[in-house]
Amino acid sequence: MLSRVAESLFWMGRYTERAELTARILDVHLQRVMEDPWLDESAACRALLTHLGMAAPTVELDSHRLMETLGYDRENRSSVAGALTAARENARGARDVISSEVWECLNATWLDLPKQREEAGAAGPHLFCRHVRQRTAMLTGLIDATVSRDDGRRFLELGWNLERAAMTTRLLSFCLGDPAVHSSWVALLRSCGAHEAFLKTYRHAADGPIVAEFLLLDRLFPRSVYSSLRAAERLLAELDTAGGPSRSGLDDPARRAIGRARTDLEFQRIEDIADGLPDLLARLQQTCSTVSGHIGGRYFTQPGPFTWAAGTSV
Repeated sequence: MLSRVAESLFWMGRYTERAELTARILDVHLQRVMEDPWLDESAACRALLTHLGMAAPTVELDSHRLMETLGYDRENRSSVAGALTAARENARGARDVISSEVWECLNATWLDLPKQREEAGAAGPHLFCRHVRQRTAMLTGLIDATVSRDDGRRFLELGWNLERAAMTTRLLSFCLGDPAVHSSWVALLRSCGAHEAFLKTYRHAADGPIVAEFLLLDRLFPRSVYSSLRAAERLLAELDTAGGPSRSGLDDPARRAIGRARTDLEFQRIEDIADGLPDLLARLQQTCSTVSGHIGGRYFTQPGPFTWAAGTSV
């Protein structure tokens, strides 16, 4: 496979996952603002932008301005529209590898964004967020049903698992600093599409330790950090055609970095890491950035570490 095609598929996966998760986050945030009359809307918007790696503007922030920044701005690749634009650009560079149905779904979703934004202005941004969630879910289903499970598919899945792990750790960091503890943890679960799975697993009200345990350590929930890292580690092993570890260990720095992070989670209990949870989340975020850089250095045309705020395909 050409390195530029592999690179396009990797970033297509990252940007698609980012668009879906950002739409989920915005939808839950806006619902929370509507339901909580005592919430400081401007402070909540600023905190969310900060934990997503974006500089908050100096002007007064409200939900409308937040939607403009995180929802509709096509020039900002950390926004929903910007991430979908970047995913489409990368998919166009891999047209020979992805199926026509996948391309048509992504292209139609991108073309429909102006209409969805216009309708959201009249009926509320929930419609825009729901549209993006539904379309990205459809795209994921088409990828699963129509794209061969070859190296191209592995790069695509590697991208979205790495993005999923990074986003989940950032959201956990955001909730740790939120004084509205209970509503914040429920909002986090909803943002990750995990509320029903959490209740089914624990049958318990959402509070910090068990929500953190579920989103960090759960083996069965596909959006947990552990599950995402394990999937990414497996994909890197399948992509490594050098024949496995040498006598002195693995030669792939990306596999070493992600394996250390996965192992660190696998043999932990939440009680053991509760006091150092902020530091653990910061290390996991750094690991995702480091692994992305190692993947670029080994497989892609222009290696370089991933910078969250820029979020650009190299």
